[in-house]
Amino acid sequence: MHEGQMGVRDRGIKLKKLGSNQPTVSFKPLKIRRAFEEISGEIKQMIFSGALKSGDKLPSEVVLAEQFGVSRPTVREALRRLELSGFIRMQKGTSGGPMVVDSILKSIGDLFVDAYRVKKIRTEELTKARLGIEKVILKSVFEAGNPEGIAGIRDAVTSAQKKLEQGCISFEDMLLFHQRLAEATSNTVFSIVVEALLMTLVGRFYSSSRAGAERAVRNALVAHERIICAIEQGDESAASAELEKDILQIDSLYKGRITRK
Repeated sequence: MHEGQMGVRDRGIKLKKLGSNQPTVSFKPLKIRRAFEEISGEIKQMIFSGALKSGDKLPSEVVLAEQFGVSRPTVREALRRLELSGFIRMQKGTSGGPMVVDSILKSIGDLFVDAYRVKKIRTEELTKARLGIEKVILKSVFEAGNPEGIAGIRDAVTSAQKKLEQGCISFEDMLLFHQRLAEATSNTVFSIVVEALLMTLVGRFYSSSRAGAERAVRNALVAHERIICAIEQGDESAASAELEKDILQIDSLYKGRITRK
């Protein structure tokens, strides 16, 4: 085989022999990106590079159309896609317009909820997944030994306790505990998984389970207090056991809600 033929085949080009030395070449069609995809890609790159940050306002549709040399509908479609992906938000009013935001995790979480409904995932599957993921997270908290992260967990528990004493039932504070637990690992991937996937879905169940809400929050607070105490004392076994109880209590709440329907 000639060296030239090796290079051609390496690039995925198919050769067919017509005669002894007359191959015909077959290329795959090129995928041409549409203009709005190019525009949204350019804006994403500016966000990734840090040139655009959360809170920064983008130029108006008119200005963007002039700068990119395209029509306003093309720009509008690019902005719509960026908004759906969680990169920007369209502000209303005279001083409105496209603004860079950091809501990508929320968008991912919403997609996860949709997938949960479409696939008809059972609560037992969610509970089993949570137990596996959050126990790994807890183990990583002990391995990281991050004092600031552990202090953040304690702050979340203390804040939730004070609110409950004042008669404020806060599901968000219950979820914040698990987010702080992930943050204490110093592993961004864990934070993304918990915030974008687990907490969005668990939050939907929490918010729809008004019956027995106060009891559920009080039970969670007791469990969270025991978990953070075990972490502060360096007792991984006790913390893991209490975390499992906490997650299984939520599973009971799910099942109770389904039974009442």
